[in-house]
Parts: sequence; C-alpha cells; structure tokens
Amino acid sequence: MITAPQRSLRPYTPPRQAKTMTSTARKAPWILARSAQVAIAGAAAADAFRGAAVRDHYLHPTDASLRKSGFTSMIFGYLMTLAIVLFLVWLARSRHNAQELSPQASLPSRGWTIGAWFIPLVNLVIPRRFVLDIGRASSTSWEQKRDTTLVNLWWVAWITHTLVLVAAGRMAPGSVPLLVVAEALMIAAAVLMGLVIERITALQSSALGATAPVAPLARA
Repeated sequence: MITAPQRSLRPYTPPRQAKTMTSTARKAPWILARSAQVAIAGAAAADAFRGAAVRDHYLHPTDASLRKSGFTSMIFGYLMTLAIVLFLVWLARSRHNAQELSPQASLPSRGWTIGAWFIPLVNLVIPRRFVLDIGRASSTSWEQKRDTTLVNLWWVAWITHTLVLVAAGRMAPGSVPLLVVAEALMIAAAVLMGLVIERITALQSSALGATAPVAPLARA
C-alpha cells in the first residue's frame, strides 16, 4: 500500500532577513569644540574689560570703581572657569578619538591629560606636548610644520601673557603699556587656541568619517 508522504512537523521558519546597523557612528566633538571656542572668546573679551577696570581702580580708587572692578572680575572668573572646563572636556574627548584612530600612538591617560594643567611648572611644558601628540595621532593629514607651528604660537602667546600679567601685577599695576601687551597676548592666545581646536576637530572628523565601521549584511 502506498502511503502519502508525511509532512515535517517542524514549524515554518521564514527566510532570515538582512540586519541593518543600528549602532551610532563615531563623531568628532564638534559641539564641544564650538562651545569651548565661544567660551574662550568670551573670557578673552571679559579679561580686557577686567584689566581696564582694575587699572582704573588702582589709579583712582572710589566706591564706584571698586564695584566696577569687582563685577568685571567676577564675570571674567565665571567665563574663564567655563572656558577651562569646556576645553578640558574637549581635550579628553579628542584624546579618546585619537587613541581609537591610532591605537599604537603614545598618548597620556585621560587623568594625566587633564591633571597636568593643574601642576605648577609642569603646566608650563607638558600640556603643549599632549596637544601635539593628540593632533599627530588624529590623522595622517597632520602637517608637521604648519600645525606644530600653530600649537607653538598658541602656547608662546599664552605663557607670555601669564608672565606679563604676573610682572605687571607685582611691579607696575597701573602701567598702560603692560596692560595693553597683556591683553593683546590674551586675545592672540584665544584666537590661536580656537584655531587649534578647529584644526584637531576637523582632522578627527575627516578621519572618523573615513573609518566609520559598516555592518555587513547577514546572509539569507
């Protein structure tokens, strides 16, 4: 007797469909970069008003000049603190990206990247090297001559501004020439710092976009 072929009792399984990538691609810290640049520019402008107000109070001390110098100093302190925090957060994020882009690069730890800025004497030398290391590790498009010169100019302007400010405060608090030099250096350092942030972020944006992982389609 011929029997009908038995059907498999296994439940029907539809063909497996291709899976799409749901993970977010890595991105350069543009929001942090822009926020830091704006805060740095605001701090530089506030420092100019603060310097002028403090000098006026030193030469012509009155209650009004005291209030004005105190208010401008307070505003500068808030903006400078915000600029420092945003810059260091941007730097830490950029270090992380640079480490992913160049795993073999010798980069400082996250804690040392931030902590070195707060150690006397060390903060006159080491942070500059960290920024250079992060820049070089960010992309092969880093130009040794042009980009290193940009970082060096920023660092020289910043350190010279600090030294002139200390000298003016101790030797000639009311000196107009020293005030002008100090504020000019502060503005130059702020502009150059903004350019350094822009350059490193742009390099990482290009490199991360070129190396963003693509999930392969699953086989049917």
